[in-house]
Amino acid sequence: MAGLTGLFIALGAWIGGQSGMVMALVFAVALNFITYYASSTIVLRMYGAKVVTEREAPDLYAMVDRLRQRASLPMPTVAIAPHAQPNAFATGRNPEHAVVCVTDGIVQLLSPDELEGVIAHELAHIKNHDMLLQTIAATLAGAISNLANFALFFGSAQHDEDGGNPAAGLLMAVLAPIAAMLIQFAISRSREFKADAVGAEIAGRPLPLANALRKMDATARKIPMHVSPAAAPLAIVNPLAAYGGGITKLFSTHPPTAERVARLELLAKAA
Repeated sequence: MAGLTGLFIALGAWIGGQSGMVMALVFAVALNFITYYASSTIVLRMYGAKVVTEREAPDLYAMVDRLRQRASLPMPTVAIAPHAQPNAFATGRNPEHAVVCVTDGIVQLLSPDELEGVIAHELAHIKNHDMLLQTIAATLAGAISNLANFALFFGSAQHDEDGGNPAAGLLMAVLAPIAAMLIQFAISRSREFKADAVGAEIAGRPLPLANALRKMDATARKIPMHVSPAAAPLAIVNPLAAYGGGITKLFSTHPPTAERVARLELLAKAA
């Protein structure tokens, strides 16, 4: 987060000098504040998800309620996204305003034990406050890209005043968004490992989640999901896997599924 904020401020300083740096900082704070309060609404809209009541989805609602009690969390809002790809995510600014969402596809694909493992994983994200962290990271990374685009099109006031090297400025404007993206993805990968471990504790069994991850990863590669890339890191498996083409681990929003499964199997052996 410090790296993302530093990149944002550095770009602001390069574009507009000291005043640009201050404006960039104020802009970052404003974006974070807006994101903090509107994250659940924004993400649900990106996925086209609908909030459901206990009467509309009694089994799912009961499962979430049972697991959230084990995790000592308030009851989150439950939602279902109309996608055939099996997936799930959690969002919201804090545990008191959290949302757990699953797709139509995951309910059809997984066994009750496996779905329980997935729900526990999402509750772990809520317990760890990962939704807010990843949403802010995505906001800052997007803001850095916007500042870089502005610099490329309109130039730098600081460069004009100081007579700096235009090639260096161009390089900064190109590389800063890439660096921001790499940091954002690294944050996402590390939080998935943590949520797997805490989710296994909540569910009481690591192996159902491991089996669910295998099934979801294989199916996600066959069934596309049309969702904004900005919302992809929130899902339990990469919802854009079907569009992949030789992307390296460094540029992935999610850790390799085989590595996640291996860690869960080690937890099962230790237990």
